[in-house]
Amino acid sequence: MAIAAAQAEQHGDDEAFSSRQREVLDAALELIMQAGDGLTMASVARRASCSKETLYKWFGDRDGLLTATVQWQASKVRLPSLDRENLDYRSLKQGLADFADSWLSVLTGQISIALNATAIAHSGSAKSGLGGIVLDNGRFAIGQRVKPVLEMARDAGLLAFDDTEEAFCTFFGLVVRDVQIRALLGDRPLPDRAAIRQGTSRAAQQFLTLYGVPENKGRQPALNRNL
Repeated sequence: MAIAAAQAEQHGDDEAFSSRQREVLDAALELIMQAGDGLTMASVARRASCSKETLYKWFGDRDGLLTATVQWQASKVRLPSLDRENLDYRSLKQGLADFADSWLSVLTGQISIALNATAIAHSGSAKSGLGGIVLDNGRFAIGQRVKPVLEMARDAGLLAFDDTEEAFCTFFGLVVRDVQIRALLGDRPLPDRAAIRQGTSRAAQQFLTLYGVPENKGRQPALNRNL
C-alpha cells in the first residue's frame, strides 16, 4: 500500500494528508466527477500541476491514488465528539445526530454521488477495483470508526445490544434510508441542509428508541452526579 494511503488508513482523518496532497486528491475527485473511472495518473498530474513521479512517490500506483482519494472523501465525515467521562443520554443523542448529519451530507454531495456511481458501474467487471476500494475505505472504514463509540455507550449503560455490527447496520439504515440510492438514480432535488438535519435527528432518536436503556435516559454524567 502506498505511503499516504497507509497513513490515512491508520489515522482515519484529514491529518493523514499534507495540504498539497489534499489539493491533489481534490483534483482527482474533480476528474472522477467529470470522467468517471477514466482518470489516469497523467490526467491527475496535469489537473493538480504536479509530476507523475510525485504521484507515484506518494500513492504508489493508480489504485493507491484511488484509495487515498476515497479515504480523503470519507475523512470529511466527522465522528461523534463524545467524552467517555461525561457521557450521558443527551450527549449521546446529540453526538449521534451530529455524526449522522455529517455522514448523510457527504453521501448526498455531488462528489460522493459521482464516486459511488462510478464504483457501481464497474463493480461487476475487471475494468476497475474502485468498487472494492470504495467499500473498504468508505462504508467499512466508517463502521470501524463508529463501532467503538457505540460500544462505549453500551459500556456506560446507555445502549443495550449483543452484536455491534448489527447495531451499526441498524443505525446506517435509519440514517441513509433510501436517500442515497435515490440520489444515485438521479432523483432530484437532493435534500437540503434542513431536510438532512431533520432526518438525521429523527434517525438518532429512532436508534435510541430501539437500543437505548430506558432507566438511564435521565442519567447524568458520572462527574456531574458528584457535584
